Parts: sequence; C-alpha cells; structure tokens
Amino acid sequence: MTDSIALPDDTAQARANIARLTIAQALAGANSTIVYAAGSIVGDMLAPSHLLATLPVSVFVVGMAAGSLPAGAVAQRWGRRAAFLAGTGSGTLAGALAALAIVHGLFWLFCVATFFGGAYAAVVFSYRFAAADCVPADRRPRALSFVMAGGVLAGVIGPQIVTHTMRLWAPYLFAASFAVQAAVAALTALILAGVRLPRPPRQQGGGRPLRAIVRQPRFITAVVCGTVSYVLMNLLMTAAPLAMHLCGLSQGAADLGIQWHVIAMYGPSFFTGRLITRFGARKVVGCGLALITAAALIGLGGIGVGHFWLALVFLGAGWNFGFVGASALVLECHLPQEKARVQAFNDFVVFSTVAVGSLVSGGVVTAFGWDAVLWLVFPPVAVAVLALALSARTSRAYVPG
Repeated sequence: MTDSIALPDDTAQARANIARLTIAQALAGANSTIVYAAGSIVGDMLAPSHLLATLPVSVFVVGMAAGSLPAGAVAQRWGRRAAFLAGTGSGTLAGALAALAIVHGLFWLFCVATFFGGAYAAVVFSYRFAAADCVPADRRPRALSFVMAGGVLAGVIGPQIVTHTMRLWAPYLFAASFAVQAAVAALTALILAGVRLPRPPRQQGGGRPLRAIVRQPRFITAVVCGTVSYVLMNLLMTAAPLAMHLCGLSQGAADLGIQWHVIAMYGPSFFTGRLITRFGARKVVGCGLALITAAALIGLGGIGVGHFWLALVFLGAGWNFGFVGASALVLECHLPQEKARVQAFNDFVVFSTVAVGSLVSGGVVTAFGWDAVLWLVFPPVAVAVLALALSARTSRAYVPG
C-alpha cells in the first residue's frame, strides 16, 4: 500500500490532508487522555501492590517508544497512511483488551492493552510530521502546530468519555470508557483512509548515515529539549491523578484537571507555529521550559484543587512550546529522503526516556509524596537550558530545504 502523490504546492489537497490529520489528532488523542485520566486509578484497583498503580501508564509510554521505529519503517516502505492505519488497528485492540482486563480483573492484560495504546500514540505523534510534508518549508512549523491543535478537542473528548461512561458497565468501573475508546479508534481509521501524501522516496538507504545526522548540535539540542519537555510533562501528569486521589480529592476533579491540562497542551498550537516563524524555535522552547518550571513552583504552593489545576495548565502549555519547538528543530536537521528515519529515531529517544520517568512517578508519589515529584523537575530543566545555550553559541549549520 502506498500513498498517492500530493505536491507541496497542491493547496487543495494539502488543506484536505491537514484537515483530516487535525480531526484524527482530536479523536486519536482521546486514547492518550483516557489512559492518563483512568490508567493509574485502574492500575491501583487491579495491581497486586499500590506501588504498581502507575505501571500501566508507564507501559503505555514503553509502547510509544517500542512503536516509534516500526512506525517509521512502515512509513518509509509503504507510506505514512499505511502506518496510520496500523496505528488505529493497535488503538482499537488496546481499548478492547483494556475493557476485557477490567471485567476479568487481570492486571497483566490491562498492561498489555496500554502497551498497544502506546504504540497507537506513537503513530499519532507522526501526524505532526506528516502535516509538514504537505507544505513548503517556510510553512512547515505552522502546519505542524495546526495539526497538534487538534489535541484541544482530545482534551475535551477523552476526559468527558471517562466522566460519562466510567460507571455504565456496572460494576466494572472504567470498562465502558475503554470500549468507547476502541470505537473511536475505528472511526479514526475511516478518516485517515482519505489522507493522500507523497510517496516515500524510491531510493533505499538514501541520504546521510543516521549517526552523522544525530551528531549535529541542532539535532542534539532538539532531542534534549523535546525529551526534557515530554519527560517532565509525563512525570507530573501521570502522578497528578493519583496524588489528587491520595489527597482526598474527587475523581471528577482529577478528570477536569486532566481535561484542562490537555487543552493547555494543544491550545497554544493555534499560534505556536507563528511564534516559531517569528522568534525562532529556540526561544519558543526556552519559554516552554520556563512554564514547566512555573508549574512545579505552583504545585509546591499547596495541595488544593486550584493548585493542581493551575499547575497542570502551566505544565500543558510548557510542554506545547517545548515539544513543538523541538519538533520544528528536528525538521531542520534532515533531507527529504532522511525524514522517516530521523523523525522515528527522535521519537524513539524521546519516548524511551519518558518511559523511565513514568516508571519512577508512581513509586515517588506513593512513597514520598507529590512534592517530591515536583522537585524532580528542576535538574532536567537546567540541562535543557544548558543545551539551548550551548547550541546558540555554535555556528549555524546547513539547514536542508
């Protein structure tokens, strides 16, 4: 299966592609928000130990890492649309297995389900790069960020699915939520089936060796900043629902906190691309790191609902500027025939590191409390700021067109 040809100056086709990718981002993003909103709670219900409560969310991130390179290989060989449809198949399977695991009380099966959900999420993150394929180089940051803006609806859809379906399949809490998630993934496949993107380059092994590309200061900076932004966002978002639960706050309050967090993650995407074009990706990334730092400071200020919600909103906005800005830097590091390999490798590094942070968060919040999780924010931010500063001092490298 290969994609149809769509030239960058084919405006009508490009708009149709970006519209479909944005809608798919909105629907597919619900997969992640459902897992983040309910995963640690279900884990706490099913796990043999409370210390394993966030393991399903951690396995979700492991699935993201594991799915990144295969998704890139499929896209390189058969086209992005084939990778998209494989991802939605994984998402449908994830929702079905999660519902089955809850009904039968099988913690291990729930972890398997979230692994497939993570593989689906890895493919979803490639939508942003697919949008950049549709337009000329000077419009790529805007196309990338516009598709990411579809996550605003995901921030509403996911938590609302959880809120309105969590008790429908009594007495199996959240089972219906994951069943609905499977149906949403199947609907997303129908939308993505109409996407028409450029075929992969004919030449096999074209472009520079990967080891030469990843040594570029610009690429190293992009990976470090993208990783730090995502690791810290995932660390706090994974721990927050469980921390709110342990603080005696309601599930509804946690759902709304995650909802506004996800809206804050994707809402700035309506203008992030313009900011990158005007001020440069590095400055946007620096702003994101500052917002993530502010989120930690707000969280350290108290454990009321307002503190959690405001911290999650700042965290979401910080992730957007940091991650989208870093993604824009990645686009400057490769030639057209190198893009699938380089983008997949970037996501693999990011999500592999995020998995470690996710594994740590549950044990830290359970054993040491929410404040301990927040204090973990500051050292990685310092590393990312240092990477930005060192990169800014290097000579400007060649930027592929």
